[in-house]
Order: sequence, then C-alpha cells, then structure tokens
Amino acid sequence: MEKILGFLLSIWDYFAINILTQPAFLIGFIVLLGYVLLKKPWYESLAGFLKATVGYLILSVGSGGLVNNFRPILVGLKERFNLDAMVIDPYFGQNAVTAGIETRFGRTFSDTMILLLIAFVLNILLVRFKKYTKLRAVFTTGNVQIQQAATAFWLVLFCFPSLGRVPILIVMGLILGVYWAVGSNLTVDITQELTEGAGFAVAHQQMFGIYIFAKLAEKMKKNDKNKKLEEMKLPGFLSIFNENMVATSILMLFFFGIILLVLGKPYLVSAEFMTKGQSFFFYILQTSLNFAVYLAILQLGVRTFVSELTESFQGISNTLLPGAVPGIDVAATFGFGSANAVTIGFLFGALGQFLTIILLILFRSPTIVIAGFIPLFFDNAVIAVYANNRGGFKAASIFPFISGIIQVLGSAIIATFVGLSQYGGYIGMFDWATVWPAFTLLMKVLGYAGIVIIVVGMLLIPQLQYRKNPNTYFLITEDYEEYERKMIKAK
Repeated sequence: MEKILGFLLSIWDYFAINILTQPAFLIGFIVLLGYVLLKKPWYESLAGFLKATVGYLILSVGSGGLVNNFRPILVGLKERFNLDAMVIDPYFGQNAVTAGIETRFGRTFSDTMILLLIAFVLNILLVRFKKYTKLRAVFTTGNVQIQQAATAFWLVLFCFPSLGRVPILIVMGLILGVYWAVGSNLTVDITQELTEGAGFAVAHQQMFGIYIFAKLAEKMKKNDKNKKLEEMKLPGFLSIFNENMVATSILMLFFFGIILLVLGKPYLVSAEFMTKGQSFFFYILQTSLNFAVYLAILQLGVRTFVSELTESFQGISNTLLPGAVPGIDVAATFGFGSANAVTIGFLFGALGQFLTIILLILFRSPTIVIAGFIPLFFDNAVIAVYANNRGGFKAASIFPFISGIIQVLGSAIIATFVGLSQYGGYIGMFDWATVWPAFTLLMKVLGYAGIVIIVVGMLLIPQLQYRKNPNTYFLITEDYEEYERKMIKAK
C-alpha cells in the first residue's frame, strides 16, 4: 500500500512540477483535452495545443520583459537611497517565506505539491457540484498558486504555530481551495461582459479587488456621464494620444525619465545597468519604449491563445465540468477593452503607491516599502481595464490610485504584524493587502472558529451572487449570446 501511495504521489509530483505549475503547458493540455472531447481530428487538436502553448509563452515573454524592464528602478530606488526596506512583489514574498520559515517556525516548505493537490482537487469538486455551490471557475494559474501557497503557509503558521504537518496542510488546502474557487468565480460575470463572452475568468492575486472596483465603477457610471477611454477622441496635437502605442511610449518616457534622472547616470553605470560610454538619453528612451514593445507582445500572446481556449473548453464544460470556465492569468484581460486603460492604471497606481511610500518614510513607519513591478502593474492595470469598461475614464484613474495606496499600506501593516517584513519581501498584491490580512486577524483572534468563519463566509458569496441573478447566473457561461438577448430584453 505504501509503495502504491508513493507511486501515485510521484505521478502527481511530475504532473504538478511540469504541467500544473507551468501555465503555458497546462493551458495547452486543457485545449488538447477539450478538442479531444469535442472529437476534433487529431491534427486540429495538436494545432490547438501548439497555438495555445505558444500563445501563452508569448504572453510570458511580454510579462517577463515588463518586469525586467522595471528592474533598474526597483533595485535603484532601494540601493541609491540606502533604504532598508521590504519589497512588495510575489517573488520577493515567496523568497522571504523560504528564508524565514525555518528560523521562525522550525518548518520547511517542502509539501507544496501536496498542498496544491488538496486545494486544486477541492476547487474542481466545488465546481463539479456547482448546482449546490454556485461556483463556475477552475483556477489554472500554477505559478500564482505556488506564490500564494508560500504566503498562506506563513500566515496560517503565525496563527497556529503548534499545528502538525498534516493538519496545517488540510487547513491551508481548505482555505486556499475555497479562495481560488470563490475568487475566480467573482470575476466570471464582469470578465464575460468585458470580453463579450470569451469564456474565461481571472485567476490571480486581485480577484476580490477586481470585483469590488468593477462594482464601484458601475455606480460611478450611473452618477457621472464620463466617457470610456476608447470613446474619447482628443483634439489637435493631443490626438497623438488616441493611438495606444504612441500614448504608452510618451507616458512611459515621462514616468521612466523622471525616475532614471533622479537615480542618475553614475549610479546606473556603477550598478551595471548602463555601460560607461552609453548615452544616458538613449538609455532612457529605450527603457521607456521597451514598455510599449513588451505590452504589444503580451497582447499578441493573449490574442493567440484565448480563442483556442474559448473554443476547446466547450468540450470540458459539456462533459466533465458543465457550465465551467477556466480561471487564467490576469494579463489575458489586457487584450480586451481599451488598450490605453492598461497604461493609465499603471501610472495612477504608481502615483498612489509612491505617495504612500513617502508618507511611510515621513511618519517613520517600522516597515518601509519598495514598490514591486508586479503589484504596481498587474493589479492596477487590470483594475483600470474593468473600471473603464464599467465606469469610464474617471473610474479608470481613481480606482487604481486608491488600489496603490491600499497595496502599500495594507502590506506594510500585515507584513509587520506577522514578522515577514524583516525577511525583505511580501506578496503585495491587492487581495493579500486586504482580504488575507482580514483572514489572518480572524484566525489569530478566534482560533479554529476563525477558520470556519472564513470558509463558510467565502462559500456564502456565490450563493448571494446567484440569488441576485438566478435566471442568468449560469447562462452567462453556458450561452453568452442567449444571455445578451435576455439582458437586452430586460432593459
């Protein structure tokens, strides 16, 4: 029996390491499985697998390029001004847990794959029994799952330091599995409307944030007739901003230019970001324009794989998980709505973050925060995309700014409270600066009763969503065209 269990776990480890935590291959195999279930010819199934995998890899190149392009600023602000600070970034957060978990709690984070198995299977079961749970989305962004598992491991251990290996895995698997299912489900309706029925949800680190700001933006639209970004046509010389690539290039030249000028050429040369004889002006120009380049690459990747995923997932939703949609990387939404919303969200989110960081320094906060690019861009850009779609330009500007403030302030408070700040990093994304600190406080104050409240409370959310729109709740994923007809008729 022990040998059989070990063999099964080795199969799971292979699947988790090579497929589940590699979103490009996971999406590719989901497409392949979907086409097989739709009984497509083998060559069409293979072509779908390749297009989806390559498309996601293109998206990854764009995302990675954006992050690396920002690195001189991230490193420079910390080193140039000798800031002993915590970086809010999922990878810094994961590294902080790895560095501190043994010395603080006497544990090692070696059971990640077992935890992922528990949480992932629970997510699938919750969707499979959607008739009762009202949950419709499967979280498939594996790299994000590992980052979240690391931080959740620390937060749960902080609340229950004496829990044994098996109980801690069960508690974490339960909370994470429900969070993945409920969080991605929150984004189903608003994503279907944004993408006009593309058939996916968001599975990332700001799912509650997206939902909250999308709903607030909708109220703003009712009270204010401000236009969406794509509806605005600027006059005269301002008309150059009507073109997304030009607007992004100019705005990023302004943004990167100011910060790189503050850092100065001597520092950039000494840190080996520039060579000694390189032109400072053209270095700034290239860094700024690369932002537009990588954003265009990312959007190309989205267009390449989303259409395949949408068509093929019908095979899975028709047979294995009726009415379900895949929850995928938040970057997939950047190919929809206004392209300029991405840039606007990034800039206003950065303004909110930098303002809050300055206030932390002025008020001598015990934890000083350095802005990481991933929360700075992927949280705030996507909030702007949804806010613009539902509330217009004003919503796309205000809500990322508010999000930036919350990211820094919430992360500084929770990382100081649980002791992660001393290890140099925290995950920093919106949900982890709001929802998860609330979870942590509940568990710390109420103990095991806190776990029950968290799980039951999250499971009540889809029930409330369903009660609000029982006639169209499942229809929006099962037949989007019919859903639109019903909504038009209702209006």
